[in-house]
Amino acid sequence: MIPIHLPQAFPRPHAWLTVLGSVLLLVACSKPVPPPEPVRAVKVLTVGLGTYDAEAAYAAEIRPRLESRLGFRVAGKIIRRQAEVGQKVQAGQVLAEVDPKDYRLSADAAQAQVNAAKTNRDLAQADFNRFKNLKDQNFISGAELDRREAAVLSAQAQLEQAQSQLAAQGNQAGYARLVADRPGVVTAVEAEAGQVVAAGTPVVRIAMDGPRDVLFAVPEDKLAGLTVGTPVAVRVWSSQSVLQGKVREIASSADPLTRTFAIKVALDGNDAPPMGSTVFATPKLKTLSGVPVIKLPTSALRQDGKSSAVWVLDSASMTVKSQAVEVLTADGNLAVIGSGLKPGDKVVSTGVHVLAPGQKVTEYVDKASPRAAAADGKVGAP
Repeated sequence: MIPIHLPQAFPRPHAWLTVLGSVLLLVACSKPVPPPEPVRAVKVLTVGLGTYDAEAAYAAEIRPRLESRLGFRVAGKIIRRQAEVGQKVQAGQVLAEVDPKDYRLSADAAQAQVNAAKTNRDLAQADFNRFKNLKDQNFISGAELDRREAAVLSAQAQLEQAQSQLAAQGNQAGYARLVADRPGVVTAVEAEAGQVVAAGTPVVRIAMDGPRDVLFAVPEDKLAGLTVGTPVAVRVWSSQSVLQGKVREIASSADPLTRTFAIKVALDGNDAPPMGSTVFATPKLKTLSGVPVIKLPTSALRQDGKSSAVWVLDSASMTVKSQAVEVLTADGNLAVIGSGLKPGDKVVSTGVHVLAPGQKVTEYVDKASPRAAAADGKVGAP
């Protein structure tokens, strides 16, 4: 039997299996090719010029120009409160009372001291008169008469001191009654009968009759256009009547909670609505009224570092690039742009937070819009 030798060009079967396993292992270890990023469809608007003619109306309230918190000038227990919220009071009308017993006893004690001082003064005066007669007869020396005269003067001073103490104690007893110092309306009651209050503790709040103010608050970006004397149209919510006023006072610092500034508008007390009425205040600002400006929806803005920016579409390459803009103020729900854009620029209006510089995009077209219908050949069809 003659043996058969296979040529070396043909490897053995197990070698083929080794090569095939290596190829499969390399294919399994290689990373899959990522799918291409989808081209996003974005809503685009074309920048144009508009006029800034919006008038900001602020909810406001009619407040008294003078409002006082009245309290007792002495401490004590409130035994009676006559004032009620909304009550009209006149000057001198009693609003509340504290227990006056202790103050009356002090006044009685002061009166007794006055009586004693007066008796001592009269006795010293009678003594002086007797010694003066003796001096006229040369029975005593002039020095002895001077001592009697000094005793009279001392007794007179003690009498005047006692009278002053009596007047002070009498005032304390009178302060046990809280009275209105001028006409007005009770706007709040801050203490009740049976409560022990210290001197000066507010008990009743009174709004004085007279001129009234319109009080409202504005944000910081609107403060620059307001000055003392700025005309303000005041529309009454209940009657829709319009009154004219002027800014009387602007708060020098912002409210710590709302970060807004309080504005007071002066109104004539005869024409002003009742206190507490709801009104709408519309300042006549002259900053941008009637000036052509570029306005964008707030959804087109994004924060890029420390500045505001928008995405501008390059129609030739259909890519977006970031453009910094300056926001001047707001006109309703639109932002007024000061710089960074020009008429004719195409700006992405929604979905700005999912884009990147140089990203490919397509313009989104609503299927219900006339533009989409024209693209489908439906517009103008018979």
